[in-house]
Amino acid sequence: MHWEIAPERTYPVLRVSLERGEEVVAEPGALLLMQGPIRVNTGIRGGVLQGLMRSLVGGESVFLNTFRAEGPAQVWLAPAGIGDIHYVPLNGESFVLQDFAYLAHHGSVEVSVAWRGFRGFLTEGELVWLKVRGTGGVWVSAFGAIEEIEVPAGETVTVDNFHFVGMVEGARHRIRAVGGLKTILFGGEGLVVEVEGPARLLIQSRHMVSLIQILLPILRRHIGSGRR
Repeated sequence: MHWEIAPERTYPVLRVSLERGEEVVAEPGALLLMQGPIRVNTGIRGGVLQGLMRSLVGGESVFLNTFRAEGPAQVWLAPAGIGDIHYVPLNGESFVLQDFAYLAHHGSVEVSVAWRGFRGFLTEGELVWLKVRGTGGVWVSAFGAIEEIEVPAGETVTVDNFHFVGMVEGARHRIRAVGGLKTILFGGEGLVVEVEGPARLLIQSRHMVSLIQILLPILRRHIGSGRR
């Protein structure tokens, strides 16, 4: 298997070249192009029970598409968002990801529900995240640029919850509010994730909430002018 993220610009595409018997698994809707003999199978991720729970609680699709080459072939994948594609190698460890971040994976990787309890509810507005575990690798996407940070032992990094993309499972962390109610309402800040090292952490340079806050007044003005 050979892959590349190209071209390096605002709207990247993941291009995966496969030999006979090789396969790549991707989120539904990610397919951009297929070339060569490829068989596509759709299956439930994380088992039936976890998949149904994920669908009910998080509103996410419970399915993943597997692209298996029956000869030399190519699969091009594109995320729904506007931002980087980043590769995370897995060597037997687990990685916890935001729902929107998962794009595709290869190898012996299990994609399942990561139960976060109310801490997940506070950070994401829902109760579960995704967990990827095994040997191989996963491609993640985000809004804006993705930065991978190594947090040294004994140090702590504080990340705004909307910029948090993922981290190695088991990393010590806590979620807290920034300031009081005034800061949350008028200061543009809310909850943050504090991650203690040693840890591997992914963050994104932009987030959708800020974009929505910019676009909503514009849309309201256009809708209001259209009614006159």
